[in-house]
Amino acid sequence: MPLQDDGADESGPRNGDDAQAELENIEIHLREGRFQRSLALLAAGASLVSGLEVSYEHYRGSYGQRIMYTPVVLSGVLFVAGLWGFFSRRAARTVLRGASAVTLVDSVLGFYFHVRGIARKPGGWSLPITNIVMGPPIFAPLLFGTAAYLGLIASYLRREDSPPAPDAGNHNGERLSLEQDVREGRFQQHMLVATALSASLSGAEAWYSHYKSRFRYASQWAPVILAPVLALTSVAATRKHRLAKTAVPAVSAVAVVVASIGFYYHARGVLRRPGGMKYLLYNIMYGPPIFAPLLFGAAGGLGLLASQLRRSKA
Repeated sequence: MPLQDDGADESGPRNGDDAQAELENIEIHLREGRFQRSLALLAAGASLVSGLEVSYEHYRGSYGQRIMYTPVVLSGVLFVAGLWGFFSRRAARTVLRGASAVTLVDSVLGFYFHVRGIARKPGGWSLPITNIVMGPPIFAPLLFGTAAYLGLIASYLRREDSPPAPDAGNHNGERLSLEQDVREGRFQQHMLVATALSASLSGAEAWYSHYKSRFRYASQWAPVILAPVLALTSVAATRKHRLAKTAVPAVSAVAVVVASIGFYYHARGVLRRPGGMKYLLYNIMYGPPIFAPLLFGAAGGLGLLASQLRRSKA
């Protein structure tokens, strides 16, 4: 019996040490740019969510123009490319990269059409607040590009099972190319800028979406207030490394929590509509945008990822 007790006592610390070692191993992989498979899978998931969001938003517009089908189709293509890139290194470097690039172009093109749609409403830009709030969601196409951005970054990373690259620093003072920076996990500042941009766009989307309901619930202010805080913190962190390791992950974690709570409230709002689960598809189409909070959470995810990367100037 004493021998069995001693063995049981030792198993706890060993399990704790194994968990700590695994966490440190993940951090090392992130810092060295060896997380291609993980990011490809994340890009696939983000594409699926944003594709569902844009599908029912365009359904509300009755797919009045054929170009409204392109993000729906490309979200499926990017989803498949992300899954393929998870299993195949070659697919990640070719198929995923190509699908991501095309999707990014389409998101910029969609932004143009949304701006044009607002300009064509009665009063045009002479009534900016009214037409932005009541017109097509102006920044939604750019947020749709978040998944494509993740896929594009993933295509340049190394696989988790790749050997560690020699820490060459800045190669005797010479600046690394952006591609080499990404491959070695040295693109923290680049990712911080992406975090700031994503937070700003999703915060603006949250503002005019909640403005339509007159900010009926106090919780609707949370993403509106938090988005500029995350954006400004990320921009400041591009100059101050300490902020990238302290303030950015803290604010980003709060953003992820707020997004999760927002998703719960949006899902609850859908279920509380007349018919509830009986008319689930209809209520998703015409209820609160159920996946929109998750797009805000993507900004927090970018910030958490940025906090683990290395800077291009070591």
